[in-house]
Amino acid sequence: MGFIKKLKTLLHWREKQKPHISLNSELYSQLRPFSFPLISTVLLMMFGSLGYMAIDNFSLSDAIYQTGITFTTVGFGEIAPISEAGRIFTITLIIVGFIIFSFAIGLLVDTLNKGELQRIFKESRMLHKIARLKNHYVICYHNEYTIQLTKQFRENHIPFVVVDPSDKLEEEAKKYKYPYYIQEEPHTQTALLKSFLSSARGVITLSDNIADNIAQIASTRLYEKEIGRKKPYFIITTAKSLSDIDKLKKLGANSVISPTKLTSQRMTVLSLRPDIENFLEEFLYKKDTALNMVEITIPKHSWLRFRKLKETHLEDIPQIKIVGYRDKKDSFIPIPPPDTILTTESKLLVVGTNSGIRTLKRVIRKKHQPEELLYV
Repeated sequence: MGFIKKLKTLLHWREKQKPHISLNSELYSQLRPFSFPLISTVLLMMFGSLGYMAIDNFSLSDAIYQTGITFTTVGFGEIAPISEAGRIFTITLIIVGFIIFSFAIGLLVDTLNKGELQRIFKESRMLHKIARLKNHYVICYHNEYTIQLTKQFRENHIPFVVVDPSDKLEEEAKKYKYPYYIQEEPHTQTALLKSFLSSARGVITLSDNIADNIAQIASTRLYEKEIGRKKPYFIITTAKSLSDIDKLKKLGANSVISPTKLTSQRMTVLSLRPDIENFLEEFLYKKDTALNMVEITIPKHSWLRFRKLKETHLEDIPQIKIVGYRDKKDSFIPIPPPDTILTTESKLLVVGTNSGIRTLKRVIRKKHQPEELLYV
């Protein structure tokens, strides 16, 4: 077993993830009514076989065969001469078999008409697909915000799962091309398990009702503690008023967006500096832009800790520019001066090309100063 484990590690072999929740109980509840016709069929086969053996001295194999073709009414006839009592017994088997068969067909039609079996099988396939996701976002509640957000996520190849209690979610998911969706009340334990939240990057809750957003934030943070997650979930939500923004942040939301405030800010920028607005459209909201802006956290093990910015020579890395610095207390310094001391878990706001930013991230994560920066 140890050798196999080492071999899997060497080959980067990953076990196939399974859903955290099983739908077997729901499936069994739908199939439970079929237990009566199934048990009746077995008992009837036993009764018929014993009857043919007792009445017409059939062998065990002949009795089972005769009972089977009689019970299913296939019409093969008698495999051996049958007495008058045997024929009456055969007619009885045919009638009882027809009743059981009709009852089973009625149950099947009724179950299929309800659509529950199809729903369970569809949801089971969906859960197995969701279990393969990594670093996805769980988007709670379907509305206009969700439609626009998921469109941007698809264009930028960001995986997501939409969770909403609406009975029309499947129809909406097909219309707006949601690849993964769960029909559940988002803040419930069942929804958290079905959306595979343990592997998610974060949660975005977009309900118009602040109580729903509060419940979702609380459920997510409790689940985070329950599974002992080391890296906290990144939670984004919306609010209509400034008081709601403060309330949601205190409850555990990382970012609270006010659509009214955001709209007024952008309209102000558009009114005063329309060229800047066009630049923002190109720079921030398009995936194919040549430039990018990211916030990079300095880890505890980084060689940058407690060094002055000018001593690190980070800005000598081609195609990047450090435009801001945020310390652990959330104080922000725009265009940080060279004497700024970098501390662990602080953040650098960087503008640059994607390749330049990737290089900077690699350099920051190292435990020792890279050779290319030693002699700069």
